[in-house]
Amino acid sequence: MQYFITGASGFIGRRLVKKLLAREGSVIYFLVRAAELNSLDALYEFWDFTPTEKARVLPVAGDLTEPGLGIAAVDRKKLGKKTTHFFHLAAIYDLTADAESQLKVNVQGTRNAVQFAESIGAKHFHLFSSIASAGMFEGLFREDMFEEAEGLDHPYFKTKHDSEGIVRHECSIPWRIYRPAIVVGDSRTGEMDKIDGPYYFFKLIQKMRKMLPSWMPTIGIEGGRINVVPVDFVVKAVDHIAHLKGEDGKCFHLVDPTPMRVGDLLNTFARAAHAPEMTMRVNAALFSFIPKHIRRALMALSPIRRIQHAVMTDLGLPDDMLRFVNYPTRFDCRETTRVLKGTGITVPPLEDYAWRLWDYWERHLDPDLFIDRSLRGQVGGKVVLVTGASSGIGKATAWKLAEAGANVVTIARDKEQLDEVVKAFEAAGLKLHAYVGDLADMVSTEAVVQQIMAEHGVVDVLINNAGRSIRRAIENSFDRFHDFERTMQLNYFGALKVSMGVLPKMLEQKHGHIINISSIGVLTNAPRFSAYVASKAALDAWVRCASSEFADRGISFTTINMPLVKTPMIAPTKIYDQVPTLTPEEAAALVCNAIIHKPVRVATRLGIFGQTLYAVMPRVAQIIMNTTFRMFPDSSTAKAPKAGLLPDLPSADQVAFQQFMRGIHF
Repeated sequence: MQYFITGASGFIGRRLVKKLLAREGSVIYFLVRAAELNSLDALYEFWDFTPTEKARVLPVAGDLTEPGLGIAAVDRKKLGKKTTHFFHLAAIYDLTADAESQLKVNVQGTRNAVQFAESIGAKHFHLFSSIASAGMFEGLFREDMFEEAEGLDHPYFKTKHDSEGIVRHECSIPWRIYRPAIVVGDSRTGEMDKIDGPYYFFKLIQKMRKMLPSWMPTIGIEGGRINVVPVDFVVKAVDHIAHLKGEDGKCFHLVDPTPMRVGDLLNTFARAAHAPEMTMRVNAALFSFIPKHIRRALMALSPIRRIQHAVMTDLGLPDDMLRFVNYPTRFDCRETTRVLKGTGITVPPLEDYAWRLWDYWERHLDPDLFIDRSLRGQVGGKVVLVTGASSGIGKATAWKLAEAGANVVTIARDKEQLDEVVKAFEAAGLKLHAYVGDLADMVSTEAVVQQIMAEHGVVDVLINNAGRSIRRAIENSFDRFHDFERTMQLNYFGALKVSMGVLPKMLEQKHGHIINISSIGVLTNAPRFSAYVASKAALDAWVRCASSEFADRGISFTTINMPLVKTPMIAPTKIYDQVPTLTPEEAAALVCNAIIHKPVRVATRLGIFGQTLYAVMPRVAQIIMNTTFRMFPDSSTAKAPKAGLLPDLPSADQVAFQQFMRGIHF
């Protein structure tokens, strides 16, 4: 039996070829562009060819968009009049593709394929269409329905519908049409070749998993029923149906008879990813009360389009994805069910193979895998200024950056300590450009920043790390107003002075990244740290304003709400000797990760939970933090605690609370 296939190198096509090769005596010709004739080894490897089998699968040079498929007369002669089945799979299956390309390939390409099939005397023509050919039909779309399609304004829907029309009205040889649902990876291996359909939501699910524990309920969306089927079901079904007698002139829906709603579908993948499920869902249909003409008018406004694009980019979704959340069409598949009865070819439950799809995506398709996310790739040869690199987080961060090939610059006020750090770097074969300066002194800060800019030309990445922390209750600070002044002077004004000094050059070169080491205390409103938290909160607020001003100028800002880190800054507080903390190296890893990914904010799950709790139930958040305030004493440098307070040795409650609230400032 002789076959001719367009799209044989595609995701479905190459699997169909492999399935057809299992039929004894089959010979397959497949369309391929002339430029690709010498690069078919990967296809042959997929088909598990032996040298003798290569004679059964023969490439034919041509072009889908040209009349006669652009096939030379000599190749047409080789085909003769022996083709039993002509499978047309080649098309653009991409909602984001431009309308002109889709029209050229999906519509004209189908017409060219039909005419060529007729010219070689093919006995049967098989079109791979899509459920998209129904448009946005309201209700149940049967397999015998075509003209009833509605809502075809999207180019993909329109071209898939029109290509079907060409086969139905122009094809003179017996034809069969297959309308697969959204095709996902193989249910047995998870293998997939591109990101579309439900895969668009995988990055969002991944982000949720990183931010929140899997047991935490979240708010999600609800909408229409999204029909997905694995590629192995589609191939098996088509292979079987195509060879049945008496089924010409029919259309077959290759769909799941019991499709899931959007919310259930996303939760199935969330469970597969061990991410939090969306237990509270907002039905997207609620937004349909806004008249279409008003929505169009709003989307015509440039600020609205920019906001939508930014939000969708952050979520990892195409701009028009939300149009299909309320997908209104359900698909009848009684003809498909009838012809597959007794074959064992059925759509497996998504729950059974969702984990395979997720695992394959995360290992092979996650967009982050194809971007240079190495620290060296981000900072190699660039100037990175780390304030306060003479110890703690700053020193550990500077070390990692120097190892990654950055030109690391630092400012610190202790010259002796700074000299020791420079020697340690040199002993390891690393370079640290050290400048002595007191960032709490604005005159000193301005002078040293000007010197750095004069000698290095530009600062590509600024890490505002230098800071001062004071752990003292407000009731013990009534006569220590200078604590608030000196903390604000360094943590806010010092960081701001450095930022303002490097920003002009960043704007000139149209790229730059400023990272501020803030505190988890800003999110949790940590008691005893009012001076420290207030200074960091002021810097956070400035960054939010600056981000808004420079969002279109290539400048990125990242705030790291750092949990408690074991550094010299917390050494005077002896209770922290028994508190689980991050090491400076772990903190430096957070900073380096921020350089690589450039997030707006880096925070632990506990910090996010604290911020959310305060926003939703502020009274409860106050009670929790007040409990910690009363549970732990002031530091030894504060005023002596009153009689009756807890002893120096931690109690069982203290130990338990410290373990549960890892990283919180007590």
